[in-house]
Amino acid sequence: MSRRVEPKFWSKKSQKVMGTNREAAETNNHINNLKHKLHKIHQRLVDEDQIVSSKSIMNLLKGGGKKVRFILQIFKEHNEKTDLLAGKDISVSTAKRYWTCYDHVKQFIEEEYNLEDYKLKDIDYRFITKFEFFLKTTRKCNHNSALKYINNFKKIIRIALANQWMDRDPFYNYKVQFEAVEREYLTSDEIDTLYTKELHFDRLKVVRDMFVFYCYTGLAYSDVEKLSKSDITIGIDGKQWINIKRTKTNTRSSIPLLPIAKEILNRYAYHPHVIKSERLIPVFSNQKSNAYLKEIAMLCGITKPLTTHLARHTFATTITLTNGVPIETVSKMLGHKSLRTTQHYAKIVDRKVSDDMKTLEEKLKNQVPNKEINTKN
Repeated sequence: MSRRVEPKFWSKKSQKVMGTNREAAETNNHINNLKHKLHKIHQRLVDEDQIVSSKSIMNLLKGGGKKVRFILQIFKEHNEKTDLLAGKDISVSTAKRYWTCYDHVKQFIEEEYNLEDYKLKDIDYRFITKFEFFLKTTRKCNHNSALKYINNFKKIIRIALANQWMDRDPFYNYKVQFEAVEREYLTSDEIDTLYTKELHFDRLKVVRDMFVFYCYTGLAYSDVEKLSKSDITIGIDGKQWINIKRTKTNTRSSIPLLPIAKEILNRYAYHPHVIKSERLIPVFSNQKSNAYLKEIAMLCGITKPLTTHLARHTFATTITLTNGVPIETVSKMLGHKSLRTTQHYAKIVDRKVSDDMKTLEEKLKNQVPNKEINTKN
């Protein structure tokens, strides 16, 4: 707020208002505060090797040098751009997840701070840890789900840091440690049971074949949904391969077509849905597919939850790693960005080997005859 002083009350020598009344004291206090701010601004410009001028100093003094930014505003702008890339550079589910995370952050700010938005510069380590607690309690997320939302939020913070909208990284001392999850997969016997089961409804047959196709290609639902005839190429071995760019990771996957996968494609080559489009296989919505898979599991006596994710895990374990395919090759076919992601499946296979060897050990114990040890020389 500006101040006006009558010339007769102004002291040129002391550069202050003369007098001891309340108005003079307030004005002089305001002048002292301005001097203090100007000294700080000047020092900041010098420290940052910026141009020191009356204009630059006044811009910073008036707040024009640095725009105040808010987390929800930045988050919303990010999500709106992400929506335009959904189904292209990123999966639709990933785009939706960012909006879910946005809603969680918005609710957290409203309930924890009683604010409509929160300044970027005020976000610190405490904010992050309190948000994690909020996710696990109020939103009832399990540990890994909470950390996935934290990682979504972290991307927005990285954008802010890259644009120099924040002075410090609130995640500097924050460590993300996911808990190991036991991923289920189908055994060879369960795959055979599923594939040979006599089903009496076309919708179940299509979904069953689609699921088995996942098991023998390692593709995710979003990848099979957009799989087209142009994605089938002739590989270096002269045989048919699937060559696609994965929707989720935007990485290239090259997968040789195994006989059962090829058989399924041939079976649906003349399906109306395939003939009328560039698609290779008829695909139901993910929601319907998972609902029908539950029905199929009951008919086959399989207690494991049949989902498109389970099929992908089955490809990694039962179809490839268990049969001696090197982990580097499996990682490439799955389209993983890091071998570390694939190593989780290797641990599952090692556990299976361990369990199988324990069974063998018990059998061998029963087969070894009891011999009396002769202690005489």
